[in-house]
Formats: sequence, C-alpha cells, structure tokens
Amino acid sequence: MYFSELECSLLSDVARTSHFCRQWQLKPSASKTISSVFHLHNTSVTCKLSVYLDGLRLRHDFHPTYLGVTLDRTLSYREHLTRTADKLKNRNNLMKLAGSTWGASANTLRSSALALCYSAAEYCTPVWSRSGHTSQVDVQLNSAMRLISGTPVLHLSHGFQCSPTLNHQPYKRRLPLTSWWRKSSNITVGQCSLISLTHHCYD
Repeated sequence: MYFSELECSLLSDVARTSHFCRQWQLKPSASKTISSVFHLHNTSVTCKLSVYLDGLRLRHDFHPTYLGVTLDRTLSYREHLTRTADKLKNRNNLMKLAGSTWGASANTLRSSALALCYSAAEYCTPVWSRSGHTSQVDVQLNSAMRLISGTPVLHLSHGFQCSPTLNHQPYKRRLPLTSWWRKSSNITVGQCSLISLTHHCYD
C-alpha cells in the first residue's frame, strides 16, 4: 500500500477544504473528523494515516460508523454483524423474560420480535447481505423464532407454519438488493445519458 501517496493526496484535499471553510467563515471540528483506509493488504493492518486539519492530526478509526453501519478494513462487515448479533442477543433475553416470567402470549412475542429484533437485524441489509458473517445474525433470529413457537429446537413441520414475515431470512434480506439490481438493469442507454446530462447540469 502506498500510504505516503495516499496521505499526500488527502492532505491536499483537506487543505482545499480548510481554505473553503475559512473563506466562508466556517470552522471545521478536527476532534469530530476521522480518517480511515480500506484495503486488503494484511501486512498494513496496523498502519494509520497521518492527516492534519489546521495543524491538528485527525484521529484514525479502524471501524468507522457511517449511517449506522460499522465499516472495517476489508469491507466484510464482520464488526457490524458482530455488534448486531450482540444487540439481538440482549433483546432475545428480554423476550425470554417476557415469555417465561410475565406470561406473554405468542402474538405478543411475535410483535415484540418484529419490533425489537427484526427491525434491527434488517437495517441496511442490501449493504451487508453478501457478507460471509451473516450467520451470526441468523443464529439470533432463529433463537427469536424458537422463543415465539416455544420449541427448544426449531423443526418445521406440517403442524407448525412460520409467519411469512419471519421465515426465510437469508432469502428475504436479498430481496431489496435484487429489486434494485433489476431496476438498474432496465435503464436504457438514452435514460443513462439523460441522467448523466442532468447530473452535469447541476454540478
């Protein structure tokens, strides 16, 4: 990895940004600004960027969070899925307490699972649905389904039918990405030219 070249490029961009802020009487916060780098070079795992803003070195974050999604060096989303699985585990424990101690019905547990577990598990699924670490989330979702059905191990049979909202989680999370891909594939060359022209007009 050519970190020196990357640092020179970033320093030039930060300098232009700083000049723009001074020109319009703006003051960027160096303490709230971070630097991150994404690469597959394993020997440079611990390398940090030396980028300065108004004389202050920016903090290097190996796992930055953008719009609620935790990124990592290789963009495998392992850190994000691990944190999501931990969050789901805590919420499953709350549902377990509601079902065993408070005597909540199956419908109540189902509504709780949709509101607490599945809403968090399905956040930004088109981003990380192709990751190799999605099994961590699936384990906790299966645990939530076992809490709803009251079975120690989930066995699908003719007598028990899962709700379409809860079933087939790996397939379900890929639906938004598949829908977006189909829409983008249907765009014609003329539409692409019109989009490009509109974009340049507003640059």
